[in-house]
Amino acid sequence: MMDKLFILCLLGLSMIAAGKMVYTDLDILEKLKKFDVPDDDEDFDNDTKLFDLPSFKSRSSGKNLVNVDTFGAAGDGVSDDTQAFVSAWSKACSAPKSVLLVPQGRSYLVNATKFIGPCEQKLIIQIDGTIVAPDEPGNWDPKFQRIWLEFSKLKGVVFQGNGVIDGSGSKWWAASCKKNKSNPCKSAPTALTIESSSGVKISGLTIQNSQQMNFIIARSNSVRVSKVKVSSPGDSPNTDGIHITGSTNVVLQDCKIGTGDDCVSIVNASSNIKMKNIYCGPGHGISIGSLGNNNSTGIVTNVVLDTAFLRETTNGLRIKTYQGGSGYVQGVRFTNVQMQDVSNPILIDQFYCDNPTSCQNQTSAVKISQIMYRNITGTTKSEKAIKFACSDTVPCSHIVLNNVNLEGKDGQVEAYCNSAEGFGYGVIHPSADCLYSHDDKCLDQSHKPGPVLVTEPGHDEL
Repeated sequence: MMDKLFILCLLGLSMIAAGKMVYTDLDILEKLKKFDVPDDDEDFDNDTKLFDLPSFKSRSSGKNLVNVDTFGAAGDGVSDDTQAFVSAWSKACSAPKSVLLVPQGRSYLVNATKFIGPCEQKLIIQIDGTIVAPDEPGNWDPKFQRIWLEFSKLKGVVFQGNGVIDGSGSKWWAASCKKNKSNPCKSAPTALTIESSSGVKISGLTIQNSQQMNFIIARSNSVRVSKVKVSSPGDSPNTDGIHITGSTNVVLQDCKIGTGDDCVSIVNASSNIKMKNIYCGPGHGISIGSLGNNNSTGIVTNVVLDTAFLRETTNGLRIKTYQGGSGYVQGVRFTNVQMQDVSNPILIDQFYCDNPTSCQNQTSAVKISQIMYRNITGTTKSEKAIKFACSDTVPCSHIVLNNVNLEGKDGQVEAYCNSAEGFGYGVIHPSADCLYSHDDKCLDQSHKPGPVLVTEPGHDEL
């Protein structure tokens, strides 16, 4: 009965005069509660489903096995196996139903390489061994400043196996200006990049110790990442776990990510992103942004995080934009998230600045609206457990809190709002009265239903 009264009050408060066709708060609430990103399998067929290694060893499997060892790879971790990988790629890419095999129990030293499609149908890249990068930045080919292993223009390709992609990043980290301000600020390679591709699946791999970002999905459509582990030390600079840019219909599921930067970062021109069963820590949390740097336009829409465990991260659920940008973030739902000793658990920051020099005050901003936080529980290291630092000229709107319960170690937690409008229902702790755009008693938090218990995700299994 109380929920019905709440909805009726909210509906009454949200009606707009003059017949203008705009969203009411109730419309936004229902939209965010029901919003999901569909699991679309249309880009995958039965012949590219994941399978075990023995299934393609026999001739009857109909697969064309291409082993990098056949092309002269030493697999001793010292000899340069780059040409063997290039030759094996050329063979596998040009023949249908090929399996490019990196055998288990061996370590292959490979220099920066672009593996370019399109390839024949039903290519599978089976990585069971270790691919390791050269560890000396001074010997890196300058024309590959931003990449190590890049795969582009692929369609319907499966990456799978229990192998490791190791960026040997320690010397790169030591040379970073974020580790030592006397060092020049310059970019470093990404361990694995999927570029301008569609219908790609990545499953089971470990990506670790990248020179900079670990894994980038760029300008691609319909990409699924499952049971992937990403690992870099907590103090390694700019080592984002999975970075999504200019991509649509991306699913991350059952992934364990620990890095020195964002576990997941989603930036401009990305939409329909679904994350489910994500373990994050160490790292900077799960972030949308940064967006709007150097007065650029940033647009991110339709993002779902469903079930996550964040442990000892420097941020939790974060949206970060620079002053002076334009565009919008719209249609985001964070749900069923448990946090343990997380700083800044819920954070919208429209004053983000990560430039070497200070950022100037500007009036334009990336618009942030229709953001829902539902069933968020745990402990925080920050007194401000909820922080919405929004632009005075481009305020945040339609922020919804539902059953949020964040406790501080000393019991002192609070919410902070600047130019943020929205509402909460259910248990909201700390109280986010600063979010409300009016003082109507219909939103009195004494009329709240009981808390919704959130069970801890099975992060130990990831």
